[in-house]
Amino acid sequence: MSAGSLRPIEGVEVKGKTVLIRADVNVPMKDGVITDATRLERFAPTVASLADRGAKVVVLSHLGRPKGDRNMAFTLGPVAEKLGEILGRPVQFASDCVGPEAEKVVGNLKDGEIAVLENLRFHKGEEENDRSFALRLSIGGDLYVNDAFSCAHRAHASTYELATILPAYAGPSLMAEVKALEAALDKPKRPVAALVGGAKVSSKIGVLEFLVPKMDHLVIGGGMANTFLAALGNDVGKSLYEADAMETAEKVMAMAKESGCQLHLPVDVVIAREFKAHAENETVGVDAIPSDAMALDVGPKTVAEIVAALATCETLLWNGPLGAFEIEPFNAATNAVAQEAARLTKAGKLVTVAGGGDTVAALNAAGASEDFTYLSTAGGAFLEWLEGRDLPGIDILKTQATLAASTV
Repeated sequence: MSAGSLRPIEGVEVKGKTVLIRADVNVPMKDGVITDATRLERFAPTVASLADRGAKVVVLSHLGRPKGDRNMAFTLGPVAEKLGEILGRPVQFASDCVGPEAEKVVGNLKDGEIAVLENLRFHKGEEENDRSFALRLSIGGDLYVNDAFSCAHRAHASTYELATILPAYAGPSLMAEVKALEAALDKPKRPVAALVGGAKVSSKIGVLEFLVPKMDHLVIGGGMANTFLAALGNDVGKSLYEADAMETAEKVMAMAKESGCQLHLPVDVVIAREFKAHAENETVGVDAIPSDAMALDVGPKTVAEIVAALATCETLLWNGPLGAFEIEPFNAATNAVAQEAARLTKAGKLVTVAGGGDTVAALNAAGASEDFTYLSTAGGAFLEWLEGRDLPGIDILKTQATLAASTV
């Protein structure tokens, strides 16, 4: 993935042109009320910039999973209203994203005006990447901008096919995400470390196998660390682990040894006999886990080893918590390492890129997220990138940029 092979919308003359911008404003809502407007707040500057440059801005997005039906529980009406509040200027709303109503709203826009179209997923053609649906979306549009990296792993009509119909560009948020991920994995400052946590090895096989040859250090945490410990012959008691993934763990350890990647596994763990907040707990070595107890966090010796490794690194890629961070005191290790990574970042000694739903929540809870270099909320797209997989929404932008350059 290379930001250099994308065409940014910055610097493009947009005055008087209708710009269709694919956003991800899939915000959480309850009873028609937005409960967290973070995504809208991050996206608003892009809309404001285009409008201020004289573009007629048309926002395309999905919300939830209506599965091709017009389910008004997933209407983007409240999103249009909230976006207007954030921007402090009017935002029109079309009750459909294609057809007469959408064409009327788009056609009547004046320079600098903004409209949000109804949920793309009210039509089956969106998720089917249907060309005829993409053609209907394109009516009235002059330029297409994808500013939704979080949707780039899907080849949908609005993220892929539409880019083949109109001149296609990358939005500033998408560019920033690609640059951050490129800096962390494709061209990192070395030594580079990855911290990978989570419940199951089976859900991170692709991530681990892709990262090991590229990393100088790999820290394994969360429930998945128990599977590695079991593969090494430790009795993990009642800890969460996957017996059928022990062979994978062995393979990852062998890959790390062969590639010269230093693997960091827990040397001590915090155990309890109940999975609940403030459960009675103690710290033991990984070879002394009682048969009736479960490991719910890594211990202070492990934290010290991780912190020592980070002190030697210049780049950190983080995906997943070290323990059961949702409940105290089993959030201690995640908090400690996150706060140290944030301190090193603030001091200019470490580039930190993190992503994934649990990761974002854990770093927010630790009070460390604001000091990280880049925090991705992309979810599935972030994980697929960590696996080295192609992202259709990025690939088509690169293809169209190459085609455009060849015709100049």
